Amino acid sequence: MKIQLIAVGTKMPDWVEKGYQEYARRFPKEMQLELLEINAGKRGKNADIKRILKKEGELTLAAIPKGNKIVTLEVTGKAWTTEQLAGEMTKWQLDARNISLLIGGPEGLAPECIALSEQRWSLSALTLPHPLVRIIVAESLYRAFTLTINHPYHRE
Repeated sequence: MKIQLIAVGTKMPDWVEKGYQEYARRFPKEMQLELLEINAGKRGKNADIKRILKKEGELTLAAIPKGNKIVTLEVTGKAWTTEQLAGEMTKWQLDARNISLLIGGPEGLAPECIALSEQRWSLSALTLPHPLVRIIVAESLYRAFTLTINHPYHRE
């Protein structure tokens, strides 16, 4: 199974790249985690946010391979414990489809992305910085994965 993390925003600080890669590289070949960045629209004082969000949504949806299960990360989604996330990952594997996890930009995801979502996951009721979300998602997925294979990482 491949888990594709599609995130709006490019040119992340070095610490974000290193943090994400630290966890992504730990996954085995049979469960790969890959990041695909979507260009964020230019925001400014008089920016047309609705148009920007629509364009980001179009680019995000175009990046999803046909047949992938779509899971959106949203504040209003369902919060999972590590154990629950491990259970979801097991279900994803049994579903035999690859997963596309979608992270929106500053205003969140386009309504078109949310409409196609099969699951909605909330990391927190807090609004988190989008660069940090990449690292949190990668670590959370890795921790849940280790739980499914009885690896000691989760207990550290």
